[in-house]
Order: sequence, then structure tokens, then C-alpha cells
Amino acid sequence: MRTEPTSWILVSLVLLFASGCSIKKMAMNQVGDALSGGGTVFSSDEDPELVKDALPFSLKLMESILAETPEHEGLLIALASGFTQYGYGFVQLDADEIEDDDYDRALEIRDRARKLYLRAKGYGMRGLEIRHPGFEGSLREDAVAALLRFQKSDVEGLYWTGLSWAAAIVLSLDDPEALGELALAEAIMERALELDPDWESGTLQGFFITYEMSRIGGEGDPIQNATRHYLRAKELSGGLMASVYVAYAESVAVEKGDKDLFVSLLNEALAIDLDARPDWRLSNLIYQRRAKWLLTRLDWLFF
Repeated sequence: MRTEPTSWILVSLVLLFASGCSIKKMAMNQVGDALSGGGTVFSSDEDPELVKDALPFSLKLMESILAETPEHEGLLIALASGFTQYGYGFVQLDADEIEDDDYDRALEIRDRARKLYLRAKGYGMRGLEIRHPGFEGSLREDAVAALLRFQKSDVEGLYWTGLSWAAAIVLSLDDPEALGELALAEAIMERALELDPDWESGTLQGFFITYEMSRIGGEGDPIQNATRHYLRAKELSGGLMASVYVAYAESVAVEKGDKDLFVSLLNEALAIDLDARPDWRLSNLIYQRRAKWLLTRLDWLFF
């Protein structure tokens, strides 16, 4: 996760109270650069609960710095990424796990996740508009033309904006207005895939594993399309990304009613050595937790 403060941040913060506006702005930009620098303190951590407790402070710190440097592109994209990952890994998954025992509470938690995703989408859109002013308005008028302006260097911003938007819509199925925006989120993700299909070791391919199975009006056989993305994501990640197996299990194996495939995929996710890719440790831990929970629901999923 992209929220690693460095040891000199406190020194920079002290400067804010001792210097004029120009130095203050410079210091704030330096702090923003550090916070959005993409370190591995969180992503390589072996204690998800510790990260769960620490992330809100880091995200609020970034928001405080952003208030002073509102056009800091790195901070905006880091916030889009951070709120999306926090919303899924530490909020939405909790809702899924308690739904059987406390349905009303699960709904409350999912609504919180939805709001976190919308917050992320807002930051992501602001980040995209720094390079492409007026993007959101032009996207709503002509999505194809609006997205043609984007280049490979924009893929990170496109991914976190499109992903958070799509995630919010999935949790808003009773809102026709929100559902009407799904095509826009889809267009953003497809443009990102077009620009850099191998981005982040197959992360984009992983998104489309699940999305192909729920796409409205998609071309071709959805299972074949999802399988193509699964195989490519597995290849690009070296088979070391647990989310790839979990996504294929939850989408394709369940749709096919293939219990053996489902169990096999989740066991592959659980077999991943967390030390093989230390920078993916936290993500793999979260999805291994998901895999363990899914294995307790075989009777529900394969009635």
C-alpha cells in the first residue's frame, strides 16, 4: 500500500510552523512526495490487524497534507489506492463474514465500504483531472473520446479510479442512478487494460477475471474470457498472487458448479509462500483469509 512516511517527515512538519508560505508549500510537497512514494512498510507486513489499525491515521495524514497541496497528483492517487484497499480488505470482507450471523450489521458495514470507495473515486478523479482537465465531464459526454487522451503513464490513476467506482456501484445495486454509471467505470478499466495489459504483474488481468462474469452485454463466452484473463494473470504474477485464484474460484468455479475446481483453486491460494514476494505479503494474507472463509461455505455455494 502506498502510505509509507519517512523518518524526516516530522522535521518537515516542524518547518511548517517556522517558515513562510513558499517554504511551507515546498515542505508540504516534500511530505506529500514521501507519503505517496509507494513504500513497502504496509504491503510487506505480516500482521493485517496492525495494518488495519494503522491505515486510518496514515490516510488522514495524507488528507491533511493534501489540504495544503490540493494538486499533488501522487497524494491523490495514493489516497484513491489507500481508501480502495482499506475499504475492501478491512471493511467489505468483514461484512461478508458476519452476514450469516448479523445481516443488519453486515448491511451497515457494506454501506461504509461503499462510502470509502466513493471517497477513493473522488480522489482518483481529481488526480486524473490534473493531467486531463475536465475529464469527468467529457467522460460522461463521450467516454471513448475522453479516454483516448490517456497514455500508459496514466494507467495507475485509471485503475484505482475505475476500480473504486466499480466497487461502489456493486454495493449500490438498489440505486438505478449508480448502476447507470457502471459503463463509465468499465470504460476506464478497459482503457487501462488497453494501454498496459501487463500492469503490476497482471493486476488488471485479475480485475477482469471477475468482471467478465458479470459484464452486461459482453462479447463472447464469459467463462472463456475470464479464463483467458486468469491464465494471463497467473503467468504475469508467477502464480504468487492469491487474489488471482480466489477471483477465479468465486466467479468461474461457482458459475460452473465445479466444487472440485473451487477447492483446488483456494488450496493453491493457501499454498503460496508469503516470503516468495514480500511486497505482496499483506495482500496474500488477506486473500488467504478469504480463501479459508470460502472453504467453510461449500454447502452454501454448491447446494
